[in-house]
Amino acid sequence: MPVVRAADAVVHEIHNARFTSLLRPGLGSAELCVWRTEVAPASAGVPHRILGEEGFVLLAGEVELTVDGESATLVPGDAAVAPAGATIVLANPGAVPATLLVTVRAGFAAELPDGSTFTPPWAS
Repeated sequence: MPVVRAADAVVHEIHNARFTSLLRPGLGSAELCVWRTEVAPASAGVPHRILGEEGFVLLAGEVELTVDGESATLVPGDAAVAPAGATIVLANPGAVPATLLVTVRAGFAAELPDGSTFTPPWAS
């Protein structure tokens, strides 16, 4: 049984956020990817089009999730899903870091504003 110990989880930092791989194919999962995202205070991510469905659960702090131009503020315990093909932006308007649990299918990728495709290492 694959187990990822918190102390051994791989961390990636990009666009004012920290991504901690928990479950992904490179760690023994066949179909699932789960990671923890920590979004820095007073920051916004880069808009990108997701090429697969993405689910979010806010654990701490507050975030604003925008999906195809529609925004919602999430507080701890809230969950949201963004459909495949949607353009999303995740922002933390608050003064403290926000922490989310995020899940996608294995093979997840996104399209960046310049048209390039990005497969996040925390999901592969």
